[in-house]
Amino acid sequence: MRDTGIESAVMTKVKGLGKFNNRVMDVADYIVPSQGGSSFSIITSMVITANQTQGRCPETDNMFNCTTDDDCIAHLGSNLGNGIITGTCLNNDNGTTGWCEIEGWCPAENDNVSENPMKEVENFTIFIKNSIRFPQFNVKRGNFPSSLNHSDIKTCYYDPVDNPFCPIFKVGNILRDINQSLDSIIDKGGEIGININWKCNLDYNAMHCNPKYFFTRLDAAFENSAASKGYNFRFAKYYQSEDGTEHRTLHKAKAIRVEIIVSGNAGKFSTVPFLINLVAALTSVGLATVFCDIILLNFHKGADEYKAKKFEEVSGIVSESANNRLYEGSQMSIKALEKSPNDSGTFSIGRQESHSQSNQHNK
Repeated sequence: MRDTGIESAVMTKVKGLGKFNNRVMDVADYIVPSQGGSSFSIITSMVITANQTQGRCPETDNMFNCTTDDDCIAHLGSNLGNGIITGTCLNNDNGTTGWCEIEGWCPAENDNVSENPMKEVENFTIFIKNSIRFPQFNVKRGNFPSSLNHSDIKTCYYDPVDNPFCPIFKVGNILRDINQSLDSIIDKGGEIGININWKCNLDYNAMHCNPKYFFTRLDAAFENSAASKGYNFRFAKYYQSEDGTEHRTLHKAKAIRVEIIVSGNAGKFSTVPFLINLVAALTSVGLATVFCDIILLNFHKGADEYKAKKFEEVSGIVSESANNRLYEGSQMSIKALEKSPNDSGTFSIGRQESHSQSNQHNK
């Protein structure tokens, strides 16, 4: 009997301090959304556009360069900018190339600036608390034993050999496990999967039902993509000035997105399903009849009667008279075929010979 309908709950917590743009960053600054879920992002760098207000201003993306209003009218309805294109070209003071005007949050974001990513992320730790239940067997398990105390959690790091039950995972160790360098993921961002796999044989004590961890780079298929590489997102923080004007600070964040995936199944021997599967298997390959014959011919009390009905004994010598009758019957069949009017060849030859003899007689 096997249960694949695993029920699972995951709680996470990240710890670590980093520095970005001369600012110390803690978990409230670089974890989005707030801590606790099975999916979260660790921000490694940001482009910050401060003090934005609603109004009109020039675009910042070079695709919206213009020299006349016609250049901007061609972009009307575009969703690729930082605001709604008005159709007006705002030229530089010297009257050369300018930028199309937008209506929206101003000043417009300029994400072409380069920022030094937060390299301290390598030493950040992820605490994972996973509880599961197999409802068919009513077995409940957690990813670390209850004997693990507070001091153990503060000092241990997960290791598949030396410390397989520690729920603290170091980001740098995960990256090394999937053969990814720190620089390759913090510059553009990326997605990492932590798979917690529960595969349990409940014929043994449930205490032997423990998880195994696997790590993978989920966005590996797009690692060499020129169109979309890495992982980034935007979010804003809003506030209001004393005169009632609404402001916001826009953040474009590059981050390591972590997805925790729980899978597994549990099995336990049960006599009834075993017999049903065995009979079905034997029937499907045609062995059921063979086994029934063996039992009935050798072990059943009516074996002799069953054998007499199943097999018929025949003497090994055929009588000579029977052979003669068979030969005579064959000769009669051959003669009948020769005289048959359906045999067109024999009938025609006979008529031809008779006609020839008649002509000779007449002569």
